[in-house]
Amino acid sequence: MRALRRNLRISSKKVNLVADLVRGKPVEEAINFLRFTPKRSAKPLMEAIKSAAANAVQNFKQQQKDLYVSKIIVNEGATLKRHRPVSRGRTHPIRKRSSHITVELAVKS
Repeated sequence: MRALRRNLRISSKKVNLVADLVRGKPVEEAINFLRFTPKRSAKPLMEAIKSAAANAVQNFKQQQKDLYVSKIIVNEGATLKRHRPVSRGRTHPIRKRSSHITVELAVKS
């Protein structure tokens, strides 16, 4: 019972800050918590949790109220490399980072 969100254009450090808040919580509580979190990474993380819950209900015949977030793994994705011109004909690098999110749910026993 899992869901993936790939190539999210937010750095993995920023996504991990929000992911730490909902690890181990029940699905309903995690969704309500993320709904009112003012970080940009909260919405994609909430969508991934909702998708994993829908997969569990549809494919594995589980009740959503019995599910909790067992794992959230945030990995680095591809980095877009850009350059900003500066004086004397030089450039400074700009790294536009992305991340991959894996959400795994489990049933409370």
